[in-house]
Amino acid sequence: MTVIMVLFWGLVIAGLVALVHYLTSTHRSHQAGLPPPSAESRQGSRRAEDLLAERFARGEIDEDEYKRRLALLREHR
Repeated sequence: MTVIMVLFWGLVIAGLVALVHYLTSTHRSHQAGLPPPSAESRQGSRRAEDLLAERFARGEIDEDEYKRRLALLREHR
């Protein structure tokens, strides 16, 4: 009985953590009003660089990844 109770609460907590992660990371880009990928413009490229800088600042990507992606964005302007 105790094992079932521990498993139940473990699943409830894991579900809540997964839900919070989904709601905070997945919908953040949609709420920011990103232009569609087909809208290639100088402003769109600038926005992509800003988003990349934000990801670097939050620690989602390391410095090497940031520099590599930034160079790739600037190469395809």
